Amino acid sequence: MRDILTITLNPAVDLDSSVDAVAPGPKLRCATPVIDPGGGGINISRAVAELGGTSTALVAAGGGMGDVLIGLLRREAVSARIIAAPGETRQSLAVTETGTGAQYRFVFPGPAWDPGDVARAEREIADVVPQKGLVILSGSQPRGFADDFTARLVAIAAKSDAGVALDSSGPALRALQAGRIKGLELLRLDKGEAADLAGADLPDAAASAAFAADLVARGLARIVVLARGAEGSVLVSAAGRWFCNAATVPVRSKTGAGDSFVAGFALALACGIPPEVALQHGVAAASAAVMTEATTLCRRKDAEALMTDCQVSKL
Repeated sequence: MRDILTITLNPAVDLDSSVDAVAPGPKLRCATPVIDPGGGGINISRAVAELGGTSTALVAAGGGMGDVLIGLLRREAVSARIIAAPGETRQSLAVTETGTGAQYRFVFPGPAWDPGDVARAEREIADVVPQKGLVILSGSQPRGFADDFTARLVAIAAKSDAGVALDSSGPALRALQAGRIKGLELLRLDKGEAADLAGADLPDAAASAAFAADLVARGLARIVVLARGAEGSVLVSAAGRWFCNAATVPVRSKTGAGDSFVAGFALALACGIPPEVALQHGVAAASAAVMTEATTLCRRKDAEALMTDCQVSKL
């Protein structure tokens, strides 16, 4: 099995609570919050552990809230490598209005990194890249990192014969669009990100596959996965094009579905399972995640039970 390293450079301490109604003016008396370690890479490592695998989570943390984050990682039994962030770890707050079911999400910025901080982070990442492993960069980039930082990560990982998987948004996608990030092992985009990158809606699986095939042909990634929400996901590589339908399940929260997908897919890929079969593992994990409340990720028993409902077909 290939070792998995997840990277979270802009993590957060996530607070999830509820209140009868959200209105301006009066103090809103919220329920006792659920507190979790947050950030794409952290969530992927948590989901990998739930699915029976192992990974190392490289996490940048700083200040008192960074100490809280480290404690939460220990509670989750996540194997973590902590690097120092140049400021206080951020928080994020999600509040659900119980009367309507609407969720309000407040996300704060993390610390800004100067060039010296970035160079130090690159050196520390290089120290822990697993030989022939899989490095997953997920979540938002901190302020101060170049939009094509992923290209630097690909070069760093290549020295250890490791592949890089990218599941990000914003600046990284603009660098991808400009062709300044290439050589990824895996690129995953959700429906909105794919449409933004394509500059047009992708109305069906065939359109998603055609766009993904263009990204593969341009050398951006060896494997491209485009999520299509409740429909499922498309996968394209040089070997072909596939679609896996999502399972029909009761939806409690869509939070964490993307991270659960990456965890299921990456774990299967690391075990030597072919990408088109790994797609089924990822979609089953994502389907399982929407069955859970709030920030809870997929559950292993649900993901395993949903495998037969998530069927892969060639496009």
